Amino acid sequence: MKIFFPSGPVLLLTTGLWATPVAQAQLGPIPRDVVQFTATATLEARQDQLSVTLRAMREGSDPTLVQQQLKAVLDAALAEARPAVQPGALEVRSGHFGLYPRSSRDGRISAWQGTAELVLSGNDLERIAALAGRIQGMAVAQTVFGLRREQRERLEQQAQAQAIERFRARAGEIARGFGFSSYSLREININSQELGGQIRPRFMATEAKASMASDAPLPVEAGQAQVQVTVSGTVQLK
Repeated sequence: MKIFFPSGPVLLLTTGLWATPVAQAQLGPIPRDVVQFTATATLEARQDQLSVTLRAMREGSDPTLVQQQLKAVLDAALAEARPAVQPGALEVRSGHFGLYPRSSRDGRISAWQGTAELVLSGNDLERIAALAGRIQGMAVAQTVFGLRREQRERLEQQAQAQAIERFRARAGEIARGFGFSSYSLREININSQELGGQIRPRFMATEAKASMASDAPLPVEAGQAQVQVTVSGTVQLK
């Protein structure tokens, strides 16, 4: 039988015979005095990575013309952005580029709609914001804040060490609480994730038009991000 504790570990106990000798031999020995639980550690740091997606949209009855219009906008944006590129601080790449048919009620294609995207990313938030404000013909579709890989890995290592220490301490407490003197590890899983990333969706149409008409820097403000590491597993009480 299993005994579940609402907010604590799970102690697996066995009583009686639950299977025939043949079935039990196939399944192997039934675990006894095994505890399953988790331990978590979370560290926080200021976000130092920004990605801004700029988007242009065009629509018309001639797909070739729509594609040419989008290409012209994207070429102009790339020409404006390339001189500002600085490895790590500001990277530039093209994003999604595509055309989609729009159908009328009778099922026939009535128009073609296309989108082109340019992505600015890096750790120099002010440089990225200034460049996003200078690019004409494209509106801000999305901004995403996060952590640089180096900082995320550093926080992850620290949080992992804390989570492992908490897991070990908890295992010792549980063993003593149930009258055992020690424990051994049976299975361990370690998972990490970044929390608190800010994702701002596409602006409303009026805001998009305003951003295309102004060369003012894009207003951005980084927040706090968290790196969380969870250690889960089972231990054998001894």
